[in-house]
Amino acid sequence: MASLVYGDGGDPIHIEDRALAHLKIVIATKLRRNESFTLSWEHPEGDPGGRSTIWIHPSIPLRFTFDEVEPPPISLRWVEQLMHTANSSGGITLVDEVLDAPEIEAAAD
Repeated sequence: MASLVYGDGGDPIHIEDRALAHLKIVIATKLRRNESFTLSWEHPEGDPGGRSTIWIHPSIPLRFTFDEVEPPPISLRWVEQLMHTANSSGGITLVDEVLDAPEIEAAAD
Protein backbone atom coordinates (compact mmCIF):
# COMPACT_ATOMS: atom_id res chain seq x y z
CA MET A 1 0.00 0.00 0.00
CA ALA A 2 1.43 3.35 -1.05
CA SER A 3 1.04 6.52 0.93
CA LEU A 4 0.58 10.21 0.35
CA VAL A 5 1.94 12.54 3.02
CA TYR A 6 0.52 16.03 2.89
CA GLY A 7 1.96 18.82 4.98
CA ASP A 8 4.73 18.65 7.56
CA GLY A 9 4.42 15.55 9.70
CA GLY A 10 0.87 14.75 8.71
CA ASP A 11 -0.55 11.26 8.98
CA PRO A 12 0.01 9.28 5.78
CA ILE A 13 -2.97 8.67 3.52
CA HIS A 14 -2.84 5.04 2.41
CA ILE A 15 -3.75 4.42 -1.23
CA GLU A 16 -3.08 1.38 -3.40
CA ASP A 17 0.17 1.76 -5.43
CA ARG A 18 -1.48 1.70 -8.87
CA ALA A 19 -4.14 4.23 -7.87
CA LEU A 20 -1.56 6.59 -6.34
CA ALA A 21 0.62 6.39 -9.47
CA HIS A 22 -2.32 7.63 -11.53
CA LEU A 23 -3.32 10.21 -8.95
CA LYS A 24 0.26 11.52 -8.85
CA ILE A 25 0.11 12.38 -12.56
CA VAL A 26 -3.09 14.39 -12.12
CA ILE A 27 -1.94 16.14 -8.94
CA ALA A 28 1.44 17.04 -10.47
CA THR A 29 -0.31 18.46 -13.54
CA LYS A 30 -2.58 20.65 -11.42
CA LEU A 31 0.26 21.85 -9.17
CA ARG A 32 2.50 22.56 -12.18
CA ARG A 33 -0.25 24.97 -13.31
CA ASN A 34 -0.20 26.51 -9.81
CA GLU A 35 -3.80 25.39 -9.23
CA SER A 36 -5.29 24.59 -5.82
CA PHE A 37 -8.02 21.94 -5.52
CA THR A 38 -9.58 19.38 -3.21
CA LEU A 39 -8.80 15.66 -3.16
CA SER A 40 -11.46 13.26 -1.85
CA TRP A 41 -11.36 9.51 -1.25
CA GLU A 42 -13.22 6.74 0.54
CA HIS A 43 -11.42 5.25 3.52
CA PRO A 44 -9.84 1.86 2.74
CA GLU A 45 -10.95 -1.38 4.38
CA GLY A 46 -9.54 -1.71 7.87
CA ASP A 47 -9.86 2.03 8.54
CA PRO A 48 -12.92 3.61 10.14
CA GLY A 49 -15.62 3.99 7.50
CA GLY A 50 -16.36 7.17 5.64
CA ARG A 51 -14.48 9.49 3.37
CA SER A 52 -12.05 12.37 3.62
CA THR A 53 -11.26 15.53 1.69
CA ILE A 54 -8.11 17.66 1.84
CA TRP A 55 -7.27 21.00 0.23
CA ILE A 56 -4.19 20.71 -2.00
CA HIS A 57 -2.17 23.89 -2.45
CA PRO A 58 1.18 24.31 -4.27
CA SER A 59 2.87 25.78 -1.18
CA ILE A 60 2.17 22.77 1.08
CA PRO A 61 4.73 19.90 1.05
CA LEU A 62 3.54 16.71 -0.60
CA ARG A 63 5.28 13.31 -0.76
CA PHE A 64 4.29 10.16 -2.65
CA THR A 65 5.73 6.90 -1.27
CA PHE A 66 5.29 3.63 -3.14
CA ASP A 67 5.82 0.05 -1.95
CA GLU A 68 6.67 -1.19 -5.43
CA VAL A 69 10.05 -0.28 -6.94
CA GLU A 70 8.81 -0.36 -10.53
CA PRO A 71 6.03 2.04 -11.56
CA PRO A 72 2.86 0.30 -12.78
CA PRO A 73 1.60 0.58 -16.35
CA ILE A 74 -0.39 3.79 -16.73
CA SER A 75 -3.93 3.75 -18.08
CA LEU A 76 -4.51 6.94 -20.05
CA ARG A 77 -8.24 6.39 -19.70
CA TRP A 78 -7.98 6.37 -15.89
CA VAL A 79 -5.79 9.50 -15.93
CA GLU A 80 -8.41 11.20 -18.11
CA GLN A 81 -11.21 10.16 -15.70
CA LEU A 82 -9.27 11.55 -12.74
CA MET A 83 -8.42 14.73 -14.64
CA HIS A 84 -12.10 15.16 -15.47
CA THR A 85 -12.96 15.08 -11.75
CA ALA A 86 -10.01 17.42 -11.06
CA ASN A 87 -11.48 20.04 -13.36
CA SER A 88 -14.92 19.86 -11.74
CA SER A 89 -16.12 22.07 -8.90
CA GLY A 90 -15.86 19.09 -6.54
CA GLY A 91 -12.11 18.60 -7.07
CA ILE A 92 -10.33 15.30 -7.61
CA THR A 93 -12.28 12.26 -6.53
CA LEU A 94 -10.32 9.03 -6.43
CA VAL A 95 -12.48 6.93 -8.76
CA ASP A 96 -11.97 3.25 -9.47
CA GLU A 97 -10.30 2.25 -12.71
CA VAL A 98 -12.75 1.17 -15.40
CA LEU A 99 -11.35 -1.57 -17.60
CA ASP A 100 -12.34 -1.96 -21.23
CA ALA A 101 -13.92 -5.28 -22.12
CA PRO A 102 -10.75 -6.64 -23.84
CA GLU A 103 -8.67 -5.75 -20.75
CA ILE A 104 -11.14 -7.55 -18.49
CA GLU A 105 -11.09 -10.64 -20.70
CA ALA A 106 -7.28 -10.62 -20.83
CA ALA A 107 -7.11 -10.36 -17.05
CA ALA A 108 -9.45 -13.37 -16.70
CA ASP A 109 -7.25 -15.60 -18.88
